[in-house]
Order: sequence, then structure tokens, then C-alpha cells
Amino acid sequence: MTRFDRLRLDGVTRRFGGADALTGLSMEIRRGEFIALLGPSGCGKSTALNCLAGLLPLTEGSIWRDDTRLDTLPPERRGFGMVFQNYALFPHMSVQKNVSFGLQMQGVARAEARRRTAEAIRLVHLEEHATKLPGQLSGGQQQRVAIARAVVIEPSLVLMDEPLSNLDAKLRLEMRTEIRRLHQTLGLTTVYVTHDQEEALSLADRLVVLRDGRVQQIGTPEQVHTRPANRHVADFMGYRNLLAGHADGARLTLDPSGVRVTGTPVEPVPDGTPAVAAIRPEDISLDGDLEAVVEVVEYQGREFTVEARTPGGLVLHLRTGQRLTPGDQIKAGFPPDRLLIFPSAPADPA
Repeated sequence: MTRFDRLRLDGVTRRFGGADALTGLSMEIRRGEFIALLGPSGCGKSTALNCLAGLLPLTEGSIWRDDTRLDTLPPERRGFGMVFQNYALFPHMSVQKNVSFGLQMQGVARAEARRRTAEAIRLVHLEEHATKLPGQLSGGQQQRVAIARAVVIEPSLVLMDEPLSNLDAKLRLEMRTEIRRLHQTLGLTTVYVTHDQEEALSLADRLVVLRDGRVQQIGTPEQVHTRPANRHVADFMGYRNLLAGHADGARLTLDPSGVRVTGTPVEPVPDGTPAVAAIRPEDISLDGDLEAVVEVVEYQGREFTVEARTPGGLVLHLRTGQRLTPGDQIKAGFPPDRLLIFPSAPADPA
């Protein structure tokens, strides 16, 4: 394994047919970090991963491992392991042979390859399945084989491209824990692509939120979750209530209802200019003074997801443990420290 202290991306750009799929990605990845590239489909996260892996050439920019430039090297010389969304296992090879394939390509001595293969299979708890073919395994087991194959070569960096998206909800939770455990046990450096906010928050040390090929925010899970940098990050991170209005300091007059609310400006918003207030459904209280009528109720186990409408036509999304039914009258409240105020972008509703 080629150890490194810093992996650096400088202005990484990838253009397809004259359009930028990824624009000016610059960041540092420290050894041992777990980085999640997060965003909706088409935002550029898989493009960034493939540029790192060497599967896509850069249009502009560079990638460095300490003082060694990597973007000029072919994929096999970068020393990275990769876990694909569709597992990409050899169907005619046993688990054991799939895992050891990379070691054979590296010319590792047979005895050492056997030892490392057995250890990798043990790490992912597949000892009893070592002689089976991929087709005889469940989806979760196949993904474990793919992870074992990636880590057995002792890579300096493991790249994971939405590795859990093909699994059911229960398996995703189990594999999420497994991936984090392996990352910590082996001291891996990991870059992980996902569109699932919960997955990213639970796994990563830092999140890189992308939109339209551009970085919107880089920060810890707590920073991105509680203090999104702009309304687009807020929208993606679960601030389902995006309420348009006009700013007056820390207050906002909502359109078209004329309701005034108090919040926390994320950045200065000039008085009288269009702005957006963002708040999560679970942060709206039911002890405020904004009257609304419940229209839709969805049972979510211990909580209910509620859609309500004010007399002025303002639609609110709430989560509450209180049992409500359509037609109920409620009074919603917005805690000022949970209501964030952002300036409107040109395309935002005003």
C-alpha cells in the first residue's frame, strides 16, 4: 500500500460534449478520513469518483497524492480499490477467487495471497461461503465480496460508488454498519458516493454536497445538517419547508400570506429583498399562533407526517407524535433558532 498524508484535488473539471459535468472541484482528503460525496442524481458525484479512479480523464485541473501527481497515471497505477454499485463480480469464480483476483494481478506470492484472501473473507464474515459462486449468494453477501476484493489489495484509498443502493432497507442498515466498522478497523481512507442523506450522515467524517457539478458545501455531518450553506443544500438535507418571502433583518414576511416569522439569517439579507425561510418538518411546533388546517396525515410508526394549509394558502409539512386527522385545526410555531433565512437565488420563487 502506498501511504499518503494528503490527497488533493485542484480545480478538477470534467466536460462532456461542451457541458461541464463537474466544475472546479478543489478539496483535500486526509489519510484515514471517510468522505461522502452527496447530492441528487446528475450532480457530478459519480463523475468526481471516476475522475479520482482514473476511469475518466480530466478536462482541467489535477489530482495529487502528497507530491505525486495522479491524474496522469492509469487506474492500475494509482493503488486504489473500488466498490461498484452493481458489485461487478466474476460470476464463474468462487468468492475466494473473486477476492484474490487483484492480488494475482499484482503478482503477490501464492502463500501471501492465500493468507490475505482468507483474512479479507474473515473480515466480511463470509468464511462459510468462500467456495460458493456469486449467484449462490444474497445481494448483501455479494456486496461483502466486492468490499473484500477492494480491501484485500491494501489500497491507499477505497472508492465506493453507491454500494448499497441495490439492497433492501434492512440490508442497507446492516451493510452501513459493516462499512464503517471496516473503515475503522483497517484504518482505511474512503470516498463514498451516495444520494442518501441518512447514509452520508451516519458514515462520513466530512460531506461534500454537490449540485449541477459544483460544490455547494464541505463540512462535518453536523455542520451540513444544522447549518446548510444555502437553500439548495437545505432543501436536499431535509428542510422540506422552503417558504418564500421578503426579508427585514431577522424577520421575514411570507408570500402570499403576509405572515411574519423570525429566524436566523445564514448570511446577511438586505431588507426588502426576496428571501427564503427553511425549517425541517420535525422543528415546527404545535403551540404557535399560525392557524392551519390539516389536509394529509401519513402514519410513520411513532410519528405522523402531516401536511397542513393556512388560510392564506401557505402549505406546511410537519412531523409530530400527536395523532391528527384531516380537517383538524392546528396552530403552528417556528422556533427562531431552527428557522434559517437565505437570500433567494435568481431562480428561486420570490
